[in-house]
Amino acid sequence: MAPSQQAKSSKSARGLLTGLVAGVCLLAGLTAATAQAPAKQPPATPQATPQVAPQAAPQAVPGFWDPRRRPERPDLSRLTVIRFLTETDYPPFNYTGADGNPAGFNVDLARALCEEIKVTCTVQMRRFETLVDALASNRGDAIIASMAVSPQLRARVDFTDPYYRVPARFVSRKDAVMPEIRPEYLEGKKVGVIGGSVHEAYLKAMFTDAELHGYPNDDALRSALRKGEVDFIFGDAISLAFWINGTDSGDCCAFSGGPFVESRFFGEGIGIAVRKGNDVLRQALNWAMFRVWEKGRFTDLWLRYFSVSPF
Repeated sequence: MAPSQQAKSSKSARGLLTGLVAGVCLLAGLTAATAQAPAKQPPATPQATPQVAPQAAPQAVPGFWDPRRRPERPDLSRLTVIRFLTETDYPPFNYTGADGNPAGFNVDLARALCEEIKVTCTVQMRRFETLVDALASNRGDAIIASMAVSPQLRARVDFTDPYYRVPARFVSRKDAVMPEIRPEYLEGKKVGVIGGSVHEAYLKAMFTDAELHGYPNDDALRSALRKGEVDFIFGDAISLAFWINGTDSGDCCAFSGGPFVESRFFGEGIGIAVRKGNDVLRQALNWAMFRVWEKGRFTDLWLRYFSVSPF
């Protein structure tokens, strides 16, 4: 089931996972793809008509850990259990499995971190809007619920390093896929976007020569592309990946160009929240996430849940 909004962090005011917010944040360690930021200046020899890609790009797995910055193993002796909090219904990140137990990408990642730290791990599901209060009242130790890092939340909780971001991407019909998209390539092209969204603000700032068409919701936006009313649509790549791979798209469309990840528009990333000042747990989770990524377990987990990569 595709996520139904830009980033889940916006049920209360998230920035992913309409809350998925100066600079360009580059993804470190992408497999088979590179994060793409639109050029502010045209290239020395502009390419008026880019070659059409014959097929979709290969699967790409994001990685946000620099192997040159290996974290030191912290003192884990004071950790005996980690009580994770997650939310109830945001598949494929968190949901109730067939056996009635918590399941999803976030849940499996939490268990992998506990295995790496070698502590007991529990996962409790709660409504998203209650998670921060539950953490503050010591009903859990960490929140792993696709919560976007924001200045507002930083005032209430501390965050680990991000373990994924919510990029933005263009989607076109399959017969018009572009391997790369720059502002000059979309001059005069019709681009659909949700009106009033951060994605519209980004296009207005960076793709000034495109012909923008605003739509009230995802259904109207995606229908416009299927019907050929627009040449491209632009939005939350995670939601779009599930739509592309689902039955609603009718196998019409595919990603064009690479991901756009500027934090000024699309947020600082998705992290695990811990209580303010709990540096022991925060550092332990950062160390464990690096180890899980280094061993290839993060890649395995990502590929299990994302058959069409948002990156």
